[in-house]
Amino acid sequence: MGTANQVEAELTAFVHDPAGLHAELSRRAVAETCTYADTYYDDADRGLAGRGLKLRVRRISTGEVLLTFKEPAIDADGSKPEHETTAGSAETLHTVFTALGLRETAALTKHCTNYRFTHDGRALLATVAEIAELPGRTFLELECVTGESEVREALQAIKQVLGDLGLHDLSTVSYLKQISGSAGRSR
Repeated sequence: MGTANQVEAELTAFVHDPAGLHAELSRRAVAETCTYADTYYDDADRGLAGRGLKLRVRRISTGEVLLTFKEPAIDADGSKPEHETTAGSAETLHTVFTALGLRETAALTKHCTNYRFTHDGRALLATVAEIAELPGRTFLELECVTGESEVREALQAIKQVLGDLGLHDLSTVSYLKQISGSAGRSR
């Protein structure tokens, strides 16, 4: 992602049969496994979060480092303009952010199996995720990067795939809020 009009249309569902889901997704695509170590940054007053913004550094077990900036959601499903780029060093980003007055506000570890496939002409990424800080739970994140004018159609394709997979228990609260003890479902 990177251009201003790119939006991440994504829905997250609770998975009650991980083995069955992996089997079904393996019929659609080759599995890619990795671990993400995510660190979120904000100022002392949580001004970014207060404006619906997120700044994340992701270390991937493959050695890649991603810097991600998410803007506020543009719809009720939580679709957000997202800007992402590779970075050479998470430590350098940490140094810059702290020098600018930002601090680490949260961290989580995601054990992921990714499946990339197309549905209805759209490139989808299905991530089966287990969050170390939420033991015993498995989630499916299903996303499509699209232009802002096509978010509704992308979400319809995502909902169709979720239905085809038998996943109807959608989550509505972020993983971070779930980890911090907020009530409700998590994403």
